[in-house]
Amino acid sequence: MKRTLVPGIVSDTQAFAPLTPQQTVLSAAEMMSDRRIGAAMVVEHGRLVGIFSERDLLTRVVAQGRNPETTKIADVMTLDPHTLPPDASPREALKIMEKGKFRHLPIVDGDQIIAIISIRDLFAAVNEELAKDLEQRDTLLFGAGYGA
Repeated sequence: MKRTLVPGIVSDTQAFAPLTPQQTVLSAAEMMSDRRIGAAMVVEHGRLVGIFSERDLLTRVVAQGRNPETTKIADVMTLDPHTLPPDASPREALKIMEKGKFRHLPIVDGDQIIAIISIRDLFAAVNEELAKDLEQRDTLLFGAGYGA
């Protein structure tokens, strides 16, 4: 059975914290720090319009000497980020992240925003999948008691 991003990795209980384009960078950074997340989706009128990440904070705010108290998310977010549907596989997500060199990926179903997934979430899922595959291989080759 093919493992999918939803519900395979992202559960219904994982609520995402959306930002608005009008919020300040400071309020976004405080929220991200409080929730211990590295990126947040930027939503306007129920539609995903961007993503704001730690990298955006570093390269577009701090490195450029912008004031986080007055800079709006709209001015420094990544517009129209790559997305994946909920039935995509973890490996598909990893390939897109590797190619684009980013660590967070929104999951959307049409216009409905589902969640945001991080490379850490994907690493854990792929690692678990590989461990199960190896265990099944060992059982097939050596029997059920091998390695116990």
